[in-house]
Amino acid sequence: MKKILIAIVLISSTFFYAQENAVVKVNIPSEQAYQFTPIVDIEASAVKSQGKTGTCWSFATSSFFESEIYRTTGENIDISEMYTVRNTYPAKAWNYIMRQGTAQFGEGGLSHDALNSIKLNGLVPESAYSGLLHDAANHDHSKIVPELQKVLDAYIKNDKKSTARSWKIATDSILDANLGITPENFLYNGVVYTPKSFLEMTKLNTSNYITLTSFLQQPFYTTFILNIPDNFANGTFYNIPLDELVNEVDKALEKGYSLALDCDVSEKTFSQKYGVAVVPENIENNEKAMTYIVEETTVSPEFRQVEFENHNTTDDHLMHIVGLEKDQNGTEYYKVKNSWGTAGERIGNGGYVYMSKAFFRLKTISVMVNKDAISDVLKGKLNI
Repeated sequence: MKKILIAIVLISSTFFYAQENAVVKVNIPSEQAYQFTPIVDIEASAVKSQGKTGTCWSFATSSFFESEIYRTTGENIDISEMYTVRNTYPAKAWNYIMRQGTAQFGEGGLSHDALNSIKLNGLVPESAYSGLLHDAANHDHSKIVPELQKVLDAYIKNDKKSTARSWKIATDSILDANLGITPENFLYNGVVYTPKSFLEMTKLNTSNYITLTSFLQQPFYTTFILNIPDNFANGTFYNIPLDELVNEVDKALEKGYSLALDCDVSEKTFSQKYGVAVVPENIENNEKAMTYIVEETTVSPEFRQVEFENHNTTDDHLMHIVGLEKDQNGTEYYKVKNSWGTAGERIGNGGYVYMSKAFFRLKTISVMVNKDAISDVLKGKLNI
């Protein structure tokens, strides 16, 4: 065998190989811009804008149910987010009254709030109830909650002019004036429906949905009420180990099921502008991570728990997981549909965000999923 001497010199991320008097130059990129390739891509409706509202919970969950309807029927149906919102405000008002003003009263909510409303009030299409009046093009609820709260607080303070009947009438009047009167029946594709008959037509089975989470303050494979501000309805969550949560999300997507996602997007490394959400190991790489692949933090259940308990992780936004992507190194990301629209310099990637699994592990509060999508093993553990 002929002995070959190889000298390697690193200059600006370029290797020079000297081999038998010949020099071969090989460029090794020191920075890799994201290049995503789809692994799973589930049918989803067009990206919408929630406008100046805190109603992401309805937009995300409605989008989730739209995908569920398409999966089972092949029909693309544009659900009215504001019909659900309109019917949920009174439920929040009742909770606020019964807790004598000590509960949070606001625009926010969770996926089970949309589900609860649909079970009770049915569904309507966007064409039957947009929640936009007087030629308004965008949603804006900034004045609704203060108006409602003024009425509710007056009743709580035993204002002699305020009665149980009066606050309910006032609440409905404010909502009707700002969002419109909900329809008792409407025409859709040439057929007259009520909200209940329309729900039946969509074949959406409201008993099929559960919410999964992963926290250490409660035993795994049990249900509990997660104590977060927007859980005014005291919705229950199935608690499972973090690795299992990630695996179940992956399996659901592989089977063609999407998921509604509740998470924290307050981190600087969640960027709608660049369409990525990551957790750099070194915070000095936060800005770079918006456009280039960087090493990410390993997120343990213990680290996740600390960030939740110190309120660095809160339930501040809901979105819709509709797929799985990978970068050129094989690292996987969830394709997440947001509800901040598609226009403007701060909106990139068509309104979608590619969320790394590290970010998901750290910042996810919960996911809503069709129970048919979860594994038989987990069903057995949860007695579903």
